[in-house]
Amino acid sequence: MRNVTLAIEDEVLREARRIAAERSTTLNGMIRDFLADLTARESRAAAARARILELSRASTAEVGPRTWSRDELHER
Repeated sequence: MRNVTLAIEDEVLREARRIAAERSTTLNGMIRDFLADLTARESRAAAARARILELSRASTAEVGPRTWSRDELHER
């Protein structure tokens, strides 16, 4: 595990420590959990984008002719 140094405004640091104490954890633990969740979400999103691209390339769907104009779509 690596150590990281952060620069955080005093008020933000005080509030974050208060929240950590209310949650019976440490600021370090909260930051570690946040970053783990963030990287997991990003990884899942990247996998989903790759899968969508894969499916779109493999698709045999065809789009029919356009029978409308942009102006017709936006008529009120």
